[in-house]
Amino acid sequence: MARIRLGMVGGGNDAFIGGVHRIASRIDDRYELVAGALSSTPEKSQASGEALGLPRIYDDFKQMAIREARLKNGIEAVSIVTPNHVHYAAAREFLKRGIHVICDKPLTSTLGDAKKLVKAAESSDALFILTHNYTGYPMVRQAREMVAAGEIGKIRVVQVEYPQDWLTQHEDFKQAEWRTDPARSGAGGSTGDIGTHAHNLARFITGLEVESLAADLDAFVPGRQVDDNGHVMLRFEGGAKGMLWCSQVAPGNENALRIRIYGDKGGLEWAQEDPNYLWHAPFGEPKRLITRNGAGAGPAAARMSRVPPGHPEGYLEGFANIYSEAADAIEARRDGAALSDDVIFPTIDDGLRGVQFIDACVRSSARNAAWVKL
Repeated sequence: MARIRLGMVGGGNDAFIGGVHRIASRIDDRYELVAGALSSTPEKSQASGEALGLPRIYDDFKQMAIREARLKNGIEAVSIVTPNHVHYAAAREFLKRGIHVICDKPLTSTLGDAKKLVKAAESSDALFILTHNYTGYPMVRQAREMVAAGEIGKIRVVQVEYPQDWLTQHEDFKQAEWRTDPARSGAGGSTGDIGTHAHNLARFITGLEVESLAADLDAFVPGRQVDDNGHVMLRFEGGAKGMLWCSQVAPGNENALRIRIYGDKGGLEWAQEDPNYLWHAPFGEPKRLITRNGAGAGPAAARMSRVPPGHPEGYLEGFANIYSEAADAIEARRDGAALSDDVIFPTIDDGLRGVQFIDACVRSSARNAAWVKL
């Protein structure tokens, strides 16, 4: 089958996440990158596009959306990998022209824009895929499958954390520069950048929605305008309780996303820095280690895996799995075919809930960690 014609907005020279998305789109050979508006200035966009050998390079995303929609062989999907404040305007331009959108998280920089983008997506024939890449890890799918099968029983406690250390002090480089600027990142700092990943992971594995929360946010680095650390208590639907910690000022932590889930029949534990392993603790029995593609791993994990057990598989492959699931959905839509129930990817609804989480954290912390509803 012909590869999907892909465009990209953002992700030019020196942009970390753009390179990640390009690699992810190529791993399973499902896409061909043919167009881009890769930077906020025409000169940088042109230079970045030439470096990648793109056939069509644009000065801005609106010009790109208009032109590509008119071309006989224009792009079928666009990957949006800009700072957060550009997501809404860029995604809207492509959605209203029927071009599928694959967008980095969080969905938008404000809750108002998130709600408007949901309406734009609902009015469009195009698909919207949000790249919460950790949902593409094989053992995350394994945990989700086990929870759904009732293997740990009724969930009581969810603990999820995502500490990093890269913003422990003031740093003068591109990633820090926009991520700590509320005009571009949004009101949430660590809550928006990594707290949304932790929140999404808890929802994805448990299938439970957060009903209310109490958040205590801090900006420990003097002069920082957004939070760099957050402690959040969670109340889930059905009575489960949880705690979420996100921090970018925790020395010794690089990318330490971890989740623990406890039910009345047992518990599960998974860590992103050791992603090929899932601990299962049935109550009253010895703790068990389930390995990716090993004994005890089920079909949901196998669908997400490419190599035999014992070989490292993680971050880039997780992104690639989201891109491949998106490709399945795009091809099904193109061919008028039914989409398999096995195909799972984060949607614009997941994006809205993520921005609602950020908004609720900021509101709660401003009220001295009062409980607020999402």
